[in-house]
Amino acid sequence: MAHATQAAAPVLDIAGGAAPAPTAPDAFVPSRGFWGQVGHKLLRDPVAMAAACVILAIIAIAVLSPWITPMDPYRGSMLRRLKPIGDATYILGSDELGRDMLSRLMMGGRLSLFIGVTPVILAFVIGSGIGILAGYVGGWVNTVLMRTVDVFFAFPSVLLAIALSGALGAGIVNSIVSLTCVFVPQIARVAESVTTQIRARDYVDAARLAGASTLTILRVQVLGNVLGPIFVYATSLISVSMILASGLSFLGLGVKPPSPNGA
Repeated sequence: MAHATQAAAPVLDIAGGAAPAPTAPDAFVPSRGFWGQVGHKLLRDPVAMAAACVILAIIAIAVLSPWITPMDPYRGSMLRRLKPIGDATYILGSDELGRDMLSRLMMGGRLSLFIGVTPVILAFVIGSGIGILAGYVGGWVNTVLMRTVDVFFAFPSVLLAIALSGALGAGIVNSIVSLTCVFVPQIARVAESVTTQIRARDYVDAARLAGASTLTILRVQVLGNVLGPIFVYATSLISVSMILASGLSFLGLGVKPPSPNGA
């Protein structure tokens, strides 16, 4: 037995006319987050992308330098010393020992990037930990840690790096240790300042009242908001690290000959 289908009654608005049928809700679009928005903006910025391509090209040349150098960067010839730039054999000329400058520049960039980035990474980890701890805990912990950090600010960065390298001795490892000690106080000061501001925010107080532990607050509420400014400041120290490392090598306290330094 067939059942008759009953037509749905039209929806009437206040004026008596037929109202439009309700539409399906819009699809949920997840948020990109902070770093997602940063990446999205960088991809849409042509200047930033051009700079990124140049940096990636320099890094690729430095990493692949042992296999793509036109000549042996350690082999010299007194008959071909001090060749000018544009020579048929030596594109960038040769040094006083007859070694190819282009090959030494490519090989030296590998070492310069290592010495420039490694101390900053180590200082970023150590300095951020000291600064975040001092800024969040406050009180006498903040006083002890920050006054200790202020002692290092009494010395210029160059003189402090020279003094530490002179005490430890020449070498790549000692240069990295001395440069790390130079950068830790600077990053710790930035981390402490940012953390002190974040600690007074309402969402941190709400998380504390909700019963969240200190580690949870630091991991969820604090780190996500303080790492951005600290990371930006730390990246600006990479060039400073390369310059200081080249100065130490010039004084005989950094890279030992005949290893090339591209800085």
